[in-house]
Amino acid sequence: MTLNNGTTTSQGPTAGAARRPGYAGTLAAACGAVFVAQVANALPASLLGLFQQDLNTHGSQLTWITAAFMIAVVCFEFTFGVLGDLFGRRRLVVAGTALVATGSTVAALAPTVQVLWIGAALNGLGAGAMFPGSLTAITAVTRTLRERAHAVALWSGFLSAGAAVSPLLGGMFAKVGSWRGSFGVLVGLALVSMVLTLVLATESNAPEGRTFDVAGQITFAVGLILVLYGAVEGPESGWTTLPVMLAFVFGICFLAGFVVVELRAESPILDLRLFRNRAFTVSSVAAVIGMLAFLGACFAMSMWLGPVQHQDPIRVGIPFLLLQGPAFVLIPVVSRLLHRVAASWLLTSGFVLMAVGCLLFTRLDVTHPGLGAFVAPALLIGVGFALTVSSVTAVALNSVPLHLAGMASATTNMLRDLGFALGPVVVSAVALSNAGSAFAANLSGADLPGGQEAAAREIAGAGGPIAVNSLLPGAPGSAAHGLALDALGSGFSIAFLVCGVAAAVAAVLTAFGMIGLHARRSAEDEAPAPPTPGSDGGAESAPAVLHP
Repeated sequence: MTLNNGTTTSQGPTAGAARRPGYAGTLAAACGAVFVAQVANALPASLLGLFQQDLNTHGSQLTWITAAFMIAVVCFEFTFGVLGDLFGRRRLVVAGTALVATGSTVAALAPTVQVLWIGAALNGLGAGAMFPGSLTAITAVTRTLRERAHAVALWSGFLSAGAAVSPLLGGMFAKVGSWRGSFGVLVGLALVSMVLTLVLATESNAPEGRTFDVAGQITFAVGLILVLYGAVEGPESGWTTLPVMLAFVFGICFLAGFVVVELRAESPILDLRLFRNRAFTVSSVAAVIGMLAFLGACFAMSMWLGPVQHQDPIRVGIPFLLLQGPAFVLIPVVSRLLHRVAASWLLTSGFVLMAVGCLLFTRLDVTHPGLGAFVAPALLIGVGFALTVSSVTAVALNSVPLHLAGMASATTNMLRDLGFALGPVVVSAVALSNAGSAFAANLSGADLPGGQEAAAREIAGAGGPIAVNSLLPGAPGSAAHGLALDALGSGFSIAFLVCGVAAAVAAVLTAFGMIGLHARRSAEDEAPAPPTPGSDGGAESAPAVLHP
């Protein structure tokens, strides 16, 4: 049988058996770890404007700060699960926490945006280890479905809480000191989490049948990184420039090689047979598109409030409480709904709410700094995300045979995270391409004072309209500030529209793509839920990562 989070179960002790030693300590350590990992994920959202000012960054450079984190998570998600099963989940979490502490230190001391990318990537690697490691650690010390559901719900709550408060915490610490201090606080949190894990958590592993698919990991990681590089750099460097075109060509070749490798591998990291199942395929595609819409909207909003409007970091963080908070507040509601309503209908409803929220965002006025207009769309997207993030795993798992449930969960998590990684990339490409075109067209007929037009054109050529928008009054090219602001508002409005269309497409897929299919119901909550066989009886690694 399977839980909605994808953890597989098997025959074992009777219901009501005593909890394994270390249950409370392992649960506390896991919740602390996932909170820290999610803070590392969401922290830059409220600081993009400060990064731009202090490090003189432009559009694609800001995109890489977010993309570097998510790419690291997506590329190595499968491998981290195998590492935890082979060498121990507690060791994996401790190693991941150490990486977050290291990455945050690098980010805090970064003299350039390129060094900040390295810090973000290290944080992504660390979080990528902490997400599956912490979840499988708690599944290894639970015995019944009810106990496991409670533990996973608490774990998910701390994950959602980290995502909700992180931008606000970042803004607060940046306000009283510097954005570098925000990463210093993250270093402290990571060190505390590391100590808690070492002291409280129980070690577990499950090495039987777990092997590395080295060829699959390499081809997947290289291919994905190259394709995303082309997508990020295309808007500013030009889609027909040689580096961008080569990145796409070689990236697609590596991804095609990945498919060939997986079809022939004895122990593939992605079992392509799963996609023979229509329900699984539909839910997987919807997960990529829908999560692209969600994190794309989050990134667009952080760019709108930060580098475009240059608002205070604390004000930037406030709307994120509405975007991320419902996933925490509605955990008990969604858990009950999943037992009473078909998960496919929850998916459809959630994607519809997200689509409406994104479309409302297109009506924002870039010259108006008030936050009131953000309340309704942000809340709709947040509630929609709360309904979809657990439901997509439930649909995928209930549509495949029992023996494929672990692989189905891991695959669904990876595809969902792929959507998260694509969101900022697609939004940046759409918004900055359209903003650049609009700015160039408006600048030609603007009749600016002598020398201002040439300076603005040169600055836009180097850093896009976002660079012109950041010029100080009186600086060469600053007379075009209003034109740049309007162009950026238009570009990000189109990006919000793209996110809305993506969410609507995901809703249509789940509403009509599953006609005639019925998800299986979960077993009774009190049924035994021991882990799959392992050297210590550890649970199979099949994490449900609910970020960002």
